[in-house]
Amino acid sequence: MRKLLLWTLALCAAGLVLAQQPPRTVHQDPFRGDTPFTESSRPPPLTGAENKDLKRVRSYAMQPPTIPHSVDNYQIDRFANKCMMCHSRVGAGESQATPISITHYTNRAGVFLADVDPRRYFCDTCHVVQMDVQPRVASTFEDVDSVVRRMRADAAKAKAQGRSK
Repeated sequence: MRKLLLWTLALCAAGLVLAQQPPRTVHQDPFRGDTPFTESSRPPPLTGAENKDLKRVRSYAMQPPTIPHSVDNYQIDRFANKCMMCHSRVGAGESQATPISITHYTNRAGVFLADVDPRRYFCDTCHVVQMDVQPRVASTFEDVDSVVRRMRADAAKAKAQGRSK
């Protein structure tokens, strides 16, 4: 009985010692660095927006176009939308900017409106500025055109191998 009591006390003491040690990071997270999960990490500083004014290729069907210029200090609220100065039907003619899509002038019922539908008024809900940074995590994303080309090449290769046998 005495041995059991000693073993129990020894295990409790070991548990208390281990509980007071700081947790170890199992792997290094590219966003947190060496900061343990129990602490707040400091985010990297914000960088400037890409400002090339070049249209980008879209990566997938129905992707909203990205914004190819800085929109710092643009007022986009219920009182004003600075984007509309250049991208409205009238503004696009004067500024040579890309006019907003006809879908932005159609309401939920499919009725064409004279002005932008309120659901589509806040541009930065769907359209984002690109930042000129290196990716923190490697991407293996393939756009749909690349996938289709690869699948066609694989099918042609399989077909050619089937004939050669």
